[in-house]
Amino acid sequence: MKRFDGQTVFVTGGNKGIGHGIATRFAAEGARVAIAAIDSDTPQVASRLAGETGAEVIGLQLDVTDAAAVAAAYDEVEARLGAISVSVQNAGVITIAKIEDLTEREWDLNLDVNTKGVFLCCREAILRFRANGIKGRLVNTASGQARQGFIYTPHYAASKFGVVGLTQSLAKEVAGEGITVNAICPGIIHTEMWDYNDRVWGKMLGNYGPGELMDEWVRGIPMRRAGTPAEVGALVAFLASDDAAYITGQTINVDGGLIMS
Repeated sequence: MKRFDGQTVFVTGGNKGIGHGIATRFAAEGARVAIAAIDSDTPQVASRLAGETGAEVIGLQLDVTDAAAVAAAYDEVEARLGAISVSVQNAGVITIAKIEDLTEREWDLNLDVNTKGVFLCCREAILRFRANGIKGRLVNTASGQARQGFIYTPHYAASKFGVVGLTQSLAKEVAGEGITVNAICPGIIHTEMWDYNDRVWGKMLGNYGPGELMDEWVRGIPMRRAGTPAEVGALVAFLASDDAAYITGQTINVDGGLIMS
């Protein structure tokens, strides 16, 4: 028997990168998986994942900053796949800018998606855990920048520090109901987002060529390599499993030792 047989897992930002690695792990472990993302190709991505894993996987287009749309998405997932027992708040964005160029629009975008989106999904999931009598699991994606802000990303760092505070507060509120709430802090992971980071930070920090800045940063990781979405998925699956039933309110790094705290 697989760890998540018979369970429904909802993953936001599950169509690519870390989110897709998380969704793939749950599908491989027997879960019925719903992935949601703002991209229009999300249903097609879900169909491919279903074919690759043999799991029941559905995809929804969703803007996690829209409270009504979030509620409707949870309604649809439960109608199609059954009561949700695990909700992974992974949808996120990043932009990089010097403070004199950082716009209110960029600030709002990062805080809305990365922090408000986590809040809206956590709220919806908790309401459903309670209604269905489920000791559910919430896992929120923060970042290494929730441990230590980096240059040219004060808005992104603020949004991810917010995820940690939200996680701790909610964990205390729902612990007595058997619901756990934890966060993860991925470091340098091979994803499209890190391709963007390498390109934009590279130009701003010294006119690096493609891949050069990331290679330099990777040399500073004790394990001397970047991580993979599958490795992040393994941590999330553990936190969502019965083996982690006594772990809540924690923020766990998955970064090869880049930040040790």
